[in-house]
Amino acid sequence: MESKNALVESVVDVIFCANRSECPEPVKAEVQGQIPKWLQGTLLRNGPGKHTVGDMSYNHWFDGLALLHSFTFKDGEVYYRSKFLRSDTYNSNMEANRIVVSEFGTMAYPDPCKNIFSKAFTYLSHVVPEFTDNCLINIINYGNDYYASSETNFIRKIDPSTLETLEKVDYLKYVTVNLATSHPHYDSAGNTLNMGTSIGDKGKTKYTVFKIPPASADNEKKSPLKNAEVLCSIPAHRLLSPSYYHSFGMTENYIIFIEQPLKLDILKMATAFFRGVNWASCIDFNNDEKTWIHIIDKRTKKPVPVKFYTDALVTYHHINAYEEEGHIVFDIIAYKDNNLYEMFYAANLRKDLSEESVLTSIPTCKRFVIPLQEEKFSKNADVGVNLVKLPTTTARATKDKNGEIACHPEDLCEGIYIYI
Repeated sequence: MESKNALVESVVDVIFCANRSECPEPVKAEVQGQIPKWLQGTLLRNGPGKHTVGDMSYNHWFDGLALLHSFTFKDGEVYYRSKFLRSDTYNSNMEANRIVVSEFGTMAYPDPCKNIFSKAFTYLSHVVPEFTDNCLINIINYGNDYYASSETNFIRKIDPSTLETLEKVDYLKYVTVNLATSHPHYDSAGNTLNMGTSIGDKGKTKYTVFKIPPASADNEKKSPLKNAEVLCSIPAHRLLSPSYYHSFGMTENYIIFIEQPLKLDILKMATAFFRGVNWASCIDFNNDEKTWIHIIDKRTKKPVPVKFYTDALVTYHHINAYEEEGHIVFDIIAYKDNNLYEMFYAANLRKDLSEESVLTSIPTCKRFVIPLQEEKFSKNADVGVNLVKLPTTTARATKDKNGEIACHPEDLCEGIYIYI
């Protein structure tokens, strides 16, 4: 049993928790097979690459320091390079040789030699604590610029050719969002559309859809973020408990936002440091609440007034979305709870595969169909009658006694149990 546990830890360390090395100069990759010579360009990737600093380790795999990767395709060959994002977080940690900046699953504490009161006043001066700029999730293209991103209000501009870290950008200077997704959408006109949560702005908490236009031809040096436009804002159901979300859906004419009952407790987050807990512990899944599906018309810049909902679920990624014969069809990967995030704590990754207490999470690909024919939502529509008229799906949408539309998805496929 000891050798088995040691093997599990070794595999986990290699796959998840080992610190990676930079490859700052391009290296020609060994190609198996053949890459077409017409394929030209650079693929940028991002993700955690450093999980320990000095004698300290991050608690969660999603907390690791960002490592940028590029794969440049030219004349049938591929060149690889990688560099750590030189964020303020990275530099502070390296200088201290310990983790001094908190991440979502790892709460860092100040150097005991520093004045604890100065740290206390920093936290108390904000309802929302100041977040890390360790942007490790994705690369976003705004105009001609590229940014490493996570889910905070900070993004870091990078040089896509050299992977050098450039300036730090705060969304709050351009649009009032404290949190923003790392998975925007790009439309045919060259606009980038994204979503963020505005917490406590003028006493309200709301979800904001904003658009960044393409770079201006007459002033390419001007940041396109300066022309950010708010398309629509949706009030959160709860002032101090907005929904957590990782992505959203988009069709040609509509934005799909799922306000799930996976809630951020803002007061808990603001006091997490003093209570000795991480921010991830301030997220609660409320199984007895509805999941609200908001449909925003990009043409009118307003939400569709009909209220759509489904049963409680947790989702991180949208798969696809399109319009068909007066319906919106969208697919998501859904879970019954928030165990997926829990699974990636280092302690859970290292658990014995045979332990019954190991967390499990079953992903299910669900298809929702939203009927948009206005006549179907009249007072004459019968309660319980299926409003979906597409013959290619078993997804249903029925009007309830309150005039709201209950959406019943089609399960396209179910994943297997994941044991870690």
